[in-house]
Amino acid sequence: MSVGKDDSCPSVDPTTAENYPPHWEADVIASDGGTVHVRPIVPEDADQLVLMHGRCSERTRYLRFFGPYPRIPQRDLTRFVTVDFHDRVAFVVFLGADLIAVGRYDRYPHTDEAEVAFLVEDRHQGRGLGPMLLEHLAAAARENGIKAFVAEVLAENGRMVRTFIDAGYSPQRAYEDGVVRLDFPIAPTDSSVGVAYAREQRAEARSLERLLTARSVALIGASNDRHKLGYSILRHLLDGDLAGPIYPVHPTSPHVAGVPAYASVLDIPHDVDLAILAVPADQVGEVVEECGRKQVRGLVVISGGFSEHDEDGRTKQQALVESARAYGMRVVGPNCLGVMNTAADVRLNASISPNVPSPGRVGFFCQSGALGVAILADAKARGLGMSTFVSAGNRADVSGNDLLQYWATDDRTDVILLLLESFGNPRKFARLSRGIGREKPIIAVKSGRNSGAKADLAPHAVIMSDAVVQALFESSGVVRVETLEQGFDLAFLLAHQPFPTSNRIAVVGNSSALGVLVIDACHDRGLRVAAGYPVDIGPVGSVEVFEEAVRNALEDKDVDAVVAVFVPPVVTDEAPYAEALGRLSLSVDKPIVTTFQGLSGVPAGLRRVGDRGEVMRGSVPSYPTPERAVLALARAVTYYRWRTSPIGVLPQFDDNDREAARAVVQKILREQPDGRALSPQECRDVLGAYQIAPNRKDPGDDGVPIAVGLVDDPSFGLLARFSLSGLASELFDDVAYRALPLTDTDIEALVRTPRAFPLLRGYRGALPVDLESIYELIGRLSVLAEDIPQIRSLILDPVIATSAEIMVMRASIIVGPSRLVHVPGPRKLAPA
Repeated sequence: MSVGKDDSCPSVDPTTAENYPPHWEADVIASDGGTVHVRPIVPEDADQLVLMHGRCSERTRYLRFFGPYPRIPQRDLTRFVTVDFHDRVAFVVFLGADLIAVGRYDRYPHTDEAEVAFLVEDRHQGRGLGPMLLEHLAAAARENGIKAFVAEVLAENGRMVRTFIDAGYSPQRAYEDGVVRLDFPIAPTDSSVGVAYAREQRAEARSLERLLTARSVALIGASNDRHKLGYSILRHLLDGDLAGPIYPVHPTSPHVAGVPAYASVLDIPHDVDLAILAVPADQVGEVVEECGRKQVRGLVVISGGFSEHDEDGRTKQQALVESARAYGMRVVGPNCLGVMNTAADVRLNASISPNVPSPGRVGFFCQSGALGVAILADAKARGLGMSTFVSAGNRADVSGNDLLQYWATDDRTDVILLLLESFGNPRKFARLSRGIGREKPIIAVKSGRNSGAKADLAPHAVIMSDAVVQALFESSGVVRVETLEQGFDLAFLLAHQPFPTSNRIAVVGNSSALGVLVIDACHDRGLRVAAGYPVDIGPVGSVEVFEEAVRNALEDKDVDAVVAVFVPPVVTDEAPYAEALGRLSLSVDKPIVTTFQGLSGVPAGLRRVGDRGEVMRGSVPSYPTPERAVLALARAVTYYRWRTSPIGVLPQFDDNDREAARAVVQKILREQPDGRALSPQECRDVLGAYQIAPNRKDPGDDGVPIAVGLVDDPSFGLLARFSLSGLASELFDDVAYRALPLTDTDIEALVRTPRAFPLLRGYRGALPVDLESIYELIGRLSVLAEDIPQIRSLILDPVIATSAEIMVMRASIIVGPSRLVHVPGPRKLAPA
């Protein structure tokens, strides 16, 4: 059991230790979804280390120390907790006030190798703490110039041997006298990074699963006053028929809404999976502490008055998250609408909204609580079925990235819909969406479409036009839409119909006027009406004629999708026509969209409903206008093209000198921590380390001037930029951007995106330029950006491209503190 506030160990400020590296501290999600805190060890941890050692079984101590080792001698204890954070490093893992694991490395004298070892308390083994400690130790070791780890493990300790192998390394093994010696380099490899990301995905998904599949819920701040949130939320929990007990918490009332209540969460006699907090902000801290002592698994904080309010609220919010994570709890909110899960075996409505959508295949995330109630009401009215819904509010802990990790492997979610106002960690968002988007469509409604954004250190970075954001989303596998209505329209299609494999459209209906509108909309959206269409059955065409015409279109090998338009005559019942489309939707693997005049969403006649009320695939989406139907179809075509395009590979160059470039940047930031522009010689040193040499002489011919660079955007982080050089490109905003890192296919797409690209292919008889050299240049810049996240702006303009080579004529670089929250290396949650 976690140690409570009153009986915790004395407070320790580790940063007072000499040379203590605070940037090594992190909140981390264990493999079971709970959170722990990891930091470097300090002498004040001695007592807690002794307590942990005493809680370990004799078997665990034997495997770690090669003998029974019943207690730690004082001499060893002093050595264990006294490190120099360079040649000797140790990390400790805390859950609440309890030290539950420790890992360390000791450098072999005068070498770049170190011995590594771990000890994890028995009851916390199997939570992934060993691999997590290995990641953190390896990152610290690399920072200190160590290149390889050595581990000596008893041959019978198969779990520890497996820890090193499963981390993605390829250790060399030697066996002598019952001991296995493992030697392995700790430089990141594709395998080790992939393993770390996979562990991260499983852990983050599990932490959200604990929240969203809660079987027992406590509502703290429950009320009998019908005008208060505490009453509404309890009513919604009860009306939702939660598949488990509900515990109202009220300081004085024995019952709330007829349900037995408790004065404190600590008084509840049973386990609590999820606590919903609807108390004033100044009471939240105490309540979180009580939830931690109760071992609640997760929190949904409806209460406002935090970072959205003032600086004092921001301080309270940070304390809230730090306290929750210390006890292993994730937090949704504060200042949020809540969460929902429509699964038949969960039925959770932990929110302030009475509108629960039907069970379905769409996972929906939004930040705004104010808009959430109206959004859910609209979704329910239109029949958009959802698997889960999360309103994150201030996103103090749980973010859209966490939900992406959860939905990536949730078999009830086929489509992900995001209503975004900002990005907490744009680099991670881009990485996640690139992978997830290949399996599940991600639709994003991004507010602030027409606002510019200018990075404080990057004068070139006024880039957040609508077209740029659209390109960035598409390169990351995200379908960006302009309004929530368009997001719903596309979600209806992608959740219920097959993907259109190309852009050939058949139009079938009983209204020539609507048919013309479809043709015009297809032309505007880049779709092609197939030969022989539209087919008009006339206003009095029978159900049989209508069904036959649609069937013929679906079976036509030159058709990829069907738009069915129908205006019900006054004397005709439209229901049989809708049922005909529903039957046909199940017969072939091509999408159908329809306009049944006046019907929106998935109306009853077009809907397939499962045994548990869920809206199923094969349902046919209906749109109020042909234009909206065609727009959704066009976006689905674009998504499918991206999904089936080659993934590409990340560029690699063996001749880069990363350490030389890092040395230049680190020296600058030691002298000026806020950063500055590099001198011409410093630019040459950094670029030269990546085999990019600025040219000091006139090129001597008439090549095409281009501009290549890296620009820092406050929303997306560092971006690759490409255009032709000159005023024309700036005047017409003919500039392409892509989120990093770039694959070879990303680089080629970046170069080919500007409208002026034909000038590089040999326009009006000119020689085509050497595109491969341009691709290589951008590839090297992409690697540079990944290696040195302190780069805030890098502009090469002009670069003269000829048929034989490229020449960099001018370069400028600005460096500053890295904005990256997550870089390849040890797992960590965003700072509270």
